[in-house]
Amino acid sequence: MNHPNILLISKDAETKRLLETAAPPFTTIQTTDTTTEGFRLWQESAPTLVVSEGSPHTLSPLLEYARQATPSCPVLAIGERHSVKDAVEIMRAGASDYLTKPVSLEDLRAAIARLIHAPLSTGPVSQSQDRFTRIISVSPQMSLMKQLAKEVAATDATVLITGESGTGKELIAQAIHAASPRAQGPLIALNCAGIPENLLEAELFGYQQGAFTDAKHTKPGRFQLAEDGTLFLDEIGELSATAQAKLLRVLEDRTIDPLGATQSQKVNIRVIAATNEDLLAQIKSGRFRLDLYYRLNVYQLRIPPLRERPEDIEPILLVFLDRARQERGCRIRTIASDALAILQRHDWPGNVRELHNVVEWLTITCKQTVIQPEHLPQSVRVAPCPPQSNTEARPPLLAFGLSFEQMEKKMLEEALEKASGNVSEASRLLKMTRNTLRYRMAKHHLS
Repeated sequence: MNHPNILLISKDAETKRLLETAAPPFTTIQTTDTTTEGFRLWQESAPTLVVSEGSPHTLSPLLEYARQATPSCPVLAIGERHSVKDAVEIMRAGASDYLTKPVSLEDLRAAIARLIHAPLSTGPVSQSQDRFTRIISVSPQMSLMKQLAKEVAATDATVLITGESGTGKELIAQAIHAASPRAQGPLIALNCAGIPENLLEAELFGYQQGAFTDAKHTKPGRFQLAEDGTLFLDEIGELSATAQAKLLRVLEDRTIDPLGATQSQKVNIRVIAATNEDLLAQIKSGRFRLDLYYRLNVYQLRIPPLRERPEDIEPILLVFLDRARQERGCRIRTIASDALAILQRHDWPGNVRELHNVVEWLTITCKQTVIQPEHLPQSVRVAPCPPQSNTEARPPLLAFGLSFEQMEKKMLEEALEKASGNVSEASRLLKMTRNTLRYRMAKHHLS
């Protein structure tokens, strides 16, 4: 019989004493003061139960790791104060149970017994939950973005996903499809930048036998293959002018014209598009159609770059390391705090994809169990040059001669223009709630 192994992450000696009394006989208890050390012990000992004190903010990295860890392990969270809001937030983040201090011996003993002997889940995890769980994040920016993605997934609206290369736009598209009413249908993806322009229309709309010299048989296009499902068009900004015109018609009346066909065909699909380019700049230069942009931009989701959410680096890195240990027997267990600080200062132009490459490099070159600063590649150890101050060249706001009301209106107009009229995105840029933004828009007669 295997005896329980409990990992306690707490600085409170009283909590440790209480746990030692409440734990079942022959239980091994490991304790640590820090989450970083807790990750290391977790990976080394595969505990039966993790008990950790903290707030929703401090527990987020731990609970994110718990969702990704293999094998799974329940987490008992202990809060400093009685707060329904904190309890709901922590339970939604993945805690198996939640107690507030002062914790009674009876409550702690009952919670431990329940979590050690109970199954890890009360039912099968749905495909949609699993897809969104794969998007590793603890930052408030990503939490908001995933919540917005879940909301739009329940509709049949066309979605435009924007974000830099390597941020995970395709993962978001997959999660939206899996959480949508079309989840039982196919998800068909096409990278518009990866298909030569002379073949792109045939790939999108298909062709009939004899439509051109080499068309020896009829071939369905991606729109037909995505029937009753979702078509994901990545790098949408690379579409040719002709393909843009045809795509516009599909979005307007859901009909396609395969090459060589004499009749249009109806299609029942949802379109999700993605781009790492500034489509508004392409519209101004004449490279992208304004009417197509409005058809695609029914609902826009912006994925923030990794440099805007450094708190996501640690859980993402630890999950990558965990996968490497399972697949290749990687020796690395965790990362030192000073090495993590270097990663959090890095600009990450390649975003999560670049972080994954750094982890792959470390699994080959690092011979220790803990990543130290000297183990990191030179590309991330070199700090970016700080931008030179240009304070003298920048005039003060008062120099514009605008009143406070005029300045507020200009900020609202600029945010709405940058967000292409999307109120949710504009409220994020202005760091205010949507209701506040709508109130201020009405105040300044902005539609």
